[in-house]
Amino acid sequence: MQIPNANPADVESIDAIIAAAYDDISGPAGKKRDWERERSLFLPDARLIPTAPEPGRDDVDLAPQILDIEGYIARVEAYFEQDGFYEKEIARHVEEFGQIAHVWDVYEARDDPNDPEPFMRRINSIQLFHDRKRWWIVNIYWQHETAENPLPPLAART
Repeated sequence: MQIPNANPADVESIDAIIAAAYDDISGPAGKKRDWERERSLFLPDARLIPTAPEPGRDDVDLAPQILDIEGYIARVEAYFEQDGFYEKEIARHVEEFGQIAHVWDVYEARDDPNDPEPFMRRINSIQLFHDRKRWWIVNIYWQHETAENPLPPLAART
């Protein structure tokens, strides 16, 4: 797959690439997302891994759903057509070593940015790589908060 050229401002820093990823998928119902921009943030073999109920299995309540960028787009496109979706970061913890970084990122999701309460909170485990020119998303792995699994104290930091 040919990766589209990224806007240099989207990939110049960890802050920038995470902001671009959230900005691109946030919007009102029916708004066409800029999937070329989203694709430009990810390495060719990058994975997006929601932890979700696995269809057809009753022996586990959640399982990783391993997707590439095209699988992710196919999974969310119909939802975005019918529902608004806005992500807002509420906490972040970053660890860097050499050219790699790991980001624990907590966010809230709303149907409308003015909704008083989020309909969901999640934590992302984001792995990034810097190729000495720009940052790339290698993986994003996430799980939503539940009563049995409240977000850790990281969520209290801003």
